[in-house]
Amino acid sequence: MNKVVALVLFACYLSGCVMTKVLTVPMRVTGSVISVVPVIGDGVEDVIGQSADLIDAIPI
Repeated sequence: MNKVVALVLFACYLSGCVMTKVLTVPMRVTGSVISVVPVIGDGVEDVIGQSADLIDAIPI
């Protein structure tokens, strides 16, 4: 069991910055849900998407 956990953690480490993905995936999901709102949804989704892109660019 410990070897499996270590392998999964190692694979996540190799796949890129996990910390920024942990932060940006909920942001992107929230932006997608908010985009359903008729008048302000698209603008809010654009702002959230741009913020998530900036966070993804941070080399943590």
